[in-house]
Formats: sequence, structure tokens, C-alpha cells
Amino acid sequence: MRLLVDEHGFDFDSAADITTQVLGHTNHTLLPEALERWSIGLMGKTLPRHLEIIERLDHREIELCGPRPYGVGLIGDGHVKMGELAFVTSHKVNGVSALHSDLVKRDLFPVMDRRHPGRILNVTNGVTPRRWMKLANPPLAELVTDTIGEGWETHLDRLAEIENHLDDPGLLDAFGETKRLAKERLVAWLKEHHDIEVPVAALYDIQIKRQHEYKRQLLNILWTIARWQRIKRDPTNGGKGWVPRVKIFGGKAAASYEAAKDIIRLINDVAEIVNNDPDTRDHLRVIYPPNYDVSMAEKLIPAADLSEQISTAGMEASGTGNMKFALNGALTIGTLDGANVEIREQVGADNFFLFGLTTDEVAERRQMPDHSRAAIDQSQALRDVLQAVAEGTFSPGEMYRYGGLVDNMWNSDWFLVASDFDSYDAAQDRVDEIYRDTAQWQRKALINVARMGFFSSDRSIREYMEKIWDVRSAL
Repeated sequence: MRLLVDEHGFDFDSAADITTQVLGHTNHTLLPEALERWSIGLMGKTLPRHLEIIERLDHREIELCGPRPYGVGLIGDGHVKMGELAFVTSHKVNGVSALHSDLVKRDLFPVMDRRHPGRILNVTNGVTPRRWMKLANPPLAELVTDTIGEGWETHLDRLAEIENHLDDPGLLDAFGETKRLAKERLVAWLKEHHDIEVPVAALYDIQIKRQHEYKRQLLNILWTIARWQRIKRDPTNGGKGWVPRVKIFGGKAAASYEAAKDIIRLINDVAEIVNNDPDTRDHLRVIYPPNYDVSMAEKLIPAADLSEQISTAGMEASGTGNMKFALNGALTIGTLDGANVEIREQVGADNFFLFGLTTDEVAERRQMPDHSRAAIDQSQALRDVLQAVAEGTFSPGEMYRYGGLVDNMWNSDWFLVASDFDSYDAAQDRVDEIYRDTAQWQRKALINVARMGFFSSDRSIREYMEKIWDVRSAL
């Protein structure tokens, strides 16, 4: 706008029309810390001309669409609202999963959506199979080619042809071999680069993503403690035996995010105790390789049996790790959040381990006084876990290291870890039950692979071209 008006001589309305036609806004989050608000005082001091333009854009929106409710607009409460600015100066606004786009309409920009009908739409994220299977998991890529022929890498819908071969026990065995090879590659890498030893013959249960309380790595590690306690109490699991688990975490926290850093420390402290416990180490390991990045992800994702997508419902925009895991034959344990909703629709409810409150139930639960304390009171398993953490079981010599985490669980728990704990626990029991039946597990995992065609980035890009950019393919 500044360039068009000040340096190229356009009148304001023409410049605004051009700008809006050029720009589109992809919204990636509903989190308030990412929807920036800039102080009017600071902007007026450092970028006075930009502030003038934003004020004129705000008035122009009223001129075009009529009066609006108090508090709605580009400027309010002493701040420039960057999300609203992006909305008004874009011809299309999209979320990155069906649920997320609905929440952008309903919760983020409800008034603006009514004032600009049709501006908000959805383009669900995708991932590229060239990197996330062909490059990261060559044995699985070769098996797919052997099964359905060449060319699927650029036409991922063709993965559906795998389902024509699911009754072939040789295919299930071959898929199991690709998973074993991926685990062996990961085990060798962990030993060589991090001097970490883990068994190959185990269920690889992996959560890799940015450390944030809404992603609920805390729920995962608290459940891991509960499993450790159960193994200690009943080494034979009532005679059934325990399904060996390798629990792997990966991800970084923002430098000033103290709660997330405390959770990272707790995971590593639990690993120190669990991995050195002779009573449990054959049944449970906890691993947190340092310095998570894409190269590490390319080793972890092909080896995964279980994909942890356990965010508080209504808080994850989409996710792409969930797609990468499923594409590589991992089953998902997850909430109805982000693209989990669409993944479950595609792969089928029987091939997805669902748990937890829905988005609307989350909002209702947060209105309940003492919801966290009530949930903990109803869960003996969670009480036992929190007691162990509070007593310093995982921080010998510093009993109160995790006092803040425990206190938050009892008295606040905004992200509803306690409310979802027992449901998550029951879903993990279903994971064990199905994993014991190797053929059943492999069949479900291959169905996940076969039904991932929708989640190709090629499809996402085509939708951007058709719905937003109005451009044709050069190919």
C-alpha cells in the first residue's frame, strides 16, 4: 500500500483494491501469542506512515461494509491487530484443516466472516511423498512400487490400489520387514550418534513436535509413568506379559517457555529412572534424542508403530507430522483436533485410536470450577503418578523440582491433561491389544498407507491454485 500510494502515484482506493487482489492470508494458528498485536504508540513512533495507512484501511472497511460492533476492526485497545489487518487486505483467508477453518470462522473472525461472506475457505495441509516416503523410507517405497507399479509418487491417490492386495499374507509380511529395517536403521543411528541403546523388537511409540503445553507431551510422559508403576506392581501383567514399548520424544521449546522446558526435563528425568530399572527396562524405555530436526524426523517416522497426536481438541491448526507417520504405516492415537479429524475420516474409525474431549466439550469443561481436581479425584492411576512426581521419585535430591507442574495439574490444567487422562489410558490399552495380533496390526497399518492419497502436498497446491491463486498448471 505504501509503495503503490507514495511511490507509484496510485489513489488510495485503487491501491487497496490491487493489494487485496494480490494478497491471500493462510492462517496457521488460533493461539493468541501468534496473532500479533502491535502497540499504536510504538508503531506511531517507528512507522508513522504505515500507521496512517492502516487507520485509513480501517475506515475504508467501514465505508464499504457499514457500521460494525465495538471492538471489531484493525485497531483496538491501543493496538494494531495484525490478524484483522491480514483479513481485510486479503481476497481469501484459509485455514489448514477442515476443523481449523471452521474455528477461524466461528471463533477468530466471526464478525468479519459475516461482513465478508465467502472470503474464508479451507485448504487442508499436505506432505510430499517424495521426501517422506521415497527418500525417508526406501524399503517401503520399493514395496509400494512392487505392489501397484511406478508413478504413485506424483499421483498419491494411487496408493488406494494397495487395498486390492491386503488379503495377501506375503504383502503383510513384506510390510513388517520394511518396519523392522526402519527400526534397525534408527537403533544403529541412536547408538552411533547418541550412545543410546534400545531394542528392535518393541512397539515404537513416538511423539515429535514443538514443545508446547497444548500438544500435551505432559499427558504422554505422565501416562508413561503410570505404565512403569504398573509394570513394577505386576511384572507379568496378569500372565499376559507386557508389550515392550520404546517411547520416543523429540522437539524443542522456546527459550523463555519455562513450563515446556520443565516438561522436557521431566521426560529426561523419567528416562533416567525407567531405563536403569532392572525390573522394567525390558518392557519400557524412554528416549529423548537431542536437537530434533528434519534429518532426525526422517529416521524416526519410518520406524514408528504408533503416532502420538494428542493435542487438546480445538488447538492444533492441522499438523503434518500426523500425515507423515500415517503415510509410513504408523497407527495414530489422537484427539479430534486439526487434521486428525480428516485422517480418521480417510483411514476409518477402526484404524485410529480415538480418545479425549471434543472441541465443544473442551470449552464446556473449562467453564467447570475445579475441573482438574475433579478429574484427578476420579483417577487413581493419575493420583499415583502425580504423587510420585511430587515426592521426587524422578528428581532425587530435589524433591520439589516439579512442584509447579503438579500444582498446575491440581489447580488449573488449562490444557485438560487430567480430564483426558483416563480416556487416553483406555486407548493405550486398545493399542496393546491389537499390537499383540501382528497380522491385524499390519493390516491396519497398511490401510493407513493406502488411504493417505488425499494428504499429498500436490493436492494442497492444486487447491491453492484453483481456490486462491486462480492459476493454471504449467504441466
